[in-house]
Amino acid sequence: MSLYLEHFGLREPPFRITPHTDFFFTGANRGPTLDALIYAITQDEGIVKVTGEVGSGKTMLCRMLLERLPDNVETLYLANPSLSRQEILGAIADELGVPTDGKATHSLTRALQDALIERYARGKRVVLLIDEAHAMPAESLEEIRLLSNLESKAAKLLQIALFAQPELDERLAATDMRQLRERITQHFNLAPLKKEDVAAYIEFRLRAAGYHGPNPFTGDAVEMIARISEGLSRRINILADKALLAAYSSGSHQVDNKEIRIAAQDARFSPLQPKAAVNLKPLGWGLAGAAVAAAIAILSTNSSFPPVTPAALLPGQATSAQPPATPQAPLAKRLPAAPTSDNTPPANIRFGPLTRQHLAQYDDWIAHAPRNHYFIQLLAADATQTGRVEGFLARAIEVLDPVQLRTYRSNLSGRDRVGIIYGDFESREEAAAAMLALPETIKAAQPFPRQVSKLH
Repeated sequence: MSLYLEHFGLREPPFRITPHTDFFFTGANRGPTLDALIYAITQDEGIVKVTGEVGSGKTMLCRMLLERLPDNVETLYLANPSLSRQEILGAIADELGVPTDGKATHSLTRALQDALIERYARGKRVVLLIDEAHAMPAESLEEIRLLSNLESKAAKLLQIALFAQPELDERLAATDMRQLRERITQHFNLAPLKKEDVAAYIEFRLRAAGYHGPNPFTGDAVEMIARISEGLSRRINILADKALLAAYSSGSHQVDNKEIRIAAQDARFSPLQPKAAVNLKPLGWGLAGAAVAAAIAILSTNSSFPPVTPAALLPGQATSAQPPATPQAPLAKRLPAAPTSDNTPPANIRFGPLTRQHLAQYDDWIAHAPRNHYFIQLLAADATQTGRVEGFLARAIEVLDPVQLRTYRSNLSGRDRVGIIYGDFESREEAAAAMLALPETIKAAQPFPRQVSKLH
């Protein structure tokens, strides 16, 4: 392997399949999904679910969470989900330092609750991350539901995040899983990488491994990798690694179709099997609207947003890709005059004009918005990412009603954050219907519904 690295001028292997957080690819919506997960875990309640095919990057996302969550969040990681109900309780007790001493299930649960209450009193939030959750026995899934009920007078004591293959959605669709299904308030989906994402992914991994030359993978080779891998990052890694080895063996510094064919023949991937139509295509931080089955196809979350009539909400409602039926006024006329905002950023942060305007719109709106209304969370980012926020707003005002776009600031997650929200809806169902009509460019950011009370 040392010769392989030297041949291409690499510092370390670029396409290893074991999760390595230095190689976390933030493109293809992975970065925003991580931000959304951190936000959901630190500010919302309920169970969070992340689904994706084998090799789509779920474990990597889980490892990134372990690194990025704030210091006040204590994480418990369960890598072996095929444990019995009692074994799961025992594993959690071990992580929390609670002696089991042969306790019965009821006594152990009480001891765990006492330990969680003690942490809550110290300002700690405890999160249980369960990898490969689709493999959990039915009784263990039921125990997860019961654990999600542990609470103080004011808040849930244990936040739970499930990482699983799409088979979990099929299991949750069963009638006997209805109670657990309704506890899941946030749904995320890691979709396979698109062809253009595959090219960026390969380039990123090479540079992260110390490569400085021109990309050794030709355009045809990348296209072939995208097709054979079906966009799954683990398969991309395997093919790219084997192709580099093939190029090295022939003394070449370029990877073309010949090397990819050799790699594919050696890998012998089976085609992905189409899954049963569960139709859970989450948007990012889930929506949990049990009354709106179509909305569950986009996301799930107990948090949602306030009332805006669908017609006023989105210009192209029939299909998100279509233009509005009636032409809109020029952008300059649609934008309201920007009132002065009290939300003054620190001296080291310079917000753009759109951000400042929509901060002011938020101030005007939040003063009167009913707490039981809902809105759509479009984006959450560090306050220092001023360009990203300004750019998103610039794109959003071209396809959404600018009057309904608002920007707010928060430091509840331990960091200075900026959120972009949309709309005002009287019910979660109305918010869910509005989300279905969002343009695809906005859906790509994985929005989710929340209640106004979450902002207070």
